[in-house]
Amino acid sequence: MIQLEKGSKKLLNAWAFYDWANSVYTLTITSSIFPIFYSALFLSEVKMVEAFGTVFKSTALITFVTAFTFLVVAFTSPILSGIADYVGNKKNFLKFFCYVGSAGCIGLYWFSLDQIHLSLLFYFMGLIGYWGSLVFYNSYLPDIAYPEQQDSVSAKGFSLGYLGSVLLLVFNLVMVMFPQFFGFDLSIAESIRETGTDAEIQLALDTVKDAASFKAMKISFITVGVWWALFSQYAFYFLPKGTKSGHKVTRAVVFNGLKELREVWKELKQNLRLKRYLYAFFVFSMSVQTIMLVAVYFGEEEISWGTDSDKTFGLIFSILVIQLVAILGAFITSKASSKFGNIKTLIAVNIIWMFLCFYAYLMHTPVQFYIAAGIVGLVMGGVQSLSRSTYSKFLPETEDTTSYFSFYDVAEKIGIVIGMVIFATVDQITGTMRNAILVLVVFFIGGIILLFRVPEEKKKIALEG
Repeated sequence: MIQLEKGSKKLLNAWAFYDWANSVYTLTITSSIFPIFYSALFLSEVKMVEAFGTVFKSTALITFVTAFTFLVVAFTSPILSGIADYVGNKKNFLKFFCYVGSAGCIGLYWFSLDQIHLSLLFYFMGLIGYWGSLVFYNSYLPDIAYPEQQDSVSAKGFSLGYLGSVLLLVFNLVMVMFPQFFGFDLSIAESIRETGTDAEIQLALDTVKDAASFKAMKISFITVGVWWALFSQYAFYFLPKGTKSGHKVTRAVVFNGLKELREVWKELKQNLRLKRYLYAFFVFSMSVQTIMLVAVYFGEEEISWGTDSDKTFGLIFSILVIQLVAILGAFITSKASSKFGNIKTLIAVNIIWMFLCFYAYLMHTPVQFYIAAGIVGLVMGGVQSLSRSTYSKFLPETEDTTSYFSFYDVAEKIGIVIGMVIFATVDQITGTMRNAILVLVVFFIGGIILLFRVPEEKKKIALEG
């Protein structure tokens, strides 16, 4: 294995390439095809499902399961990162979560309401694999890049992720929309052409094509798992394993991560700028991540699409718009941060997010949804990339980057849990996601206020009681 120097172009590219590998999960599973597939499982207008001894609204169930997964990640990641720091093998943990997530995606091929608990387990594996790997992936950033490189390489990672995920989504979209081109059998419908009426022929064609498209969606989950595991190998080959300590895992080490989090928190109390930034990040991340996780479910349920084919195409087209515009958004945000500073840029981005919530509450038509998708694209990549690099730049001089990013990760995940639970509860009680999306405005307002309280970067801050 080649040991590359910190800051080298090949090492930075290898790190960013993991975004190319894993971002297909967020696009196909989180944001587009799986939500459409999940909705198609419910044949009636009243989308209710029984699970865990309770009857749930379908969107509320998947949101609660998502929140639970983030809760698991929040509690396990500091323990695992502590072990990784102690033993010096964080790349092995990155690989482990990658392969768990990949297997979960492949398992979604068998997702069904008849086996809802097993199905949700596969969903859980994909989600925990993706988010569990990010704490180790993000912690590499200060290890492989100098401070002046971190904004650009972080943005490059997100841009590569958008490009790679769009390529696979386009392939899967064509497979879903035109299954006959991929060898799916439509002969049963074709066989009644000679004897059936025009209406019967069209019904048969639509029915069989819908079934073939449904099967294509399931196959798309397999493509995600294979892509993720395969393309990760380039990053795994070049990324350093970690600093070998020669230590073995003992019972005491298992909880070393929690101890390290406490130490990080003590140090944060002496760094007013970093502490206030984390408060702001914790609050606005509740809304940002919740919106990105439920956006397609919202579009599927709350927008008047017409036919099912229009809905499938419209939702996936919207996601493609978001991903393509997000490349530009990440670039613009990176340039804006270099000119105006990270905090001012984050404030502007959060203001846009806040107004998007109001707009989402009022929109009903596909065109309105497309407009929202374009604006989301501009601010989605920017807020993620800039949030990560801002935290990295604010860190004190330390070799223990994994523990600091574990703290960042835990703050983000707990914020997501709170945001998702509030969203799901409002959705379950009121029966509409519109009311739930409006509640998220409160978190954006809070995040903006807290960002204004973050001291200027260049000022030397001393903690005052």
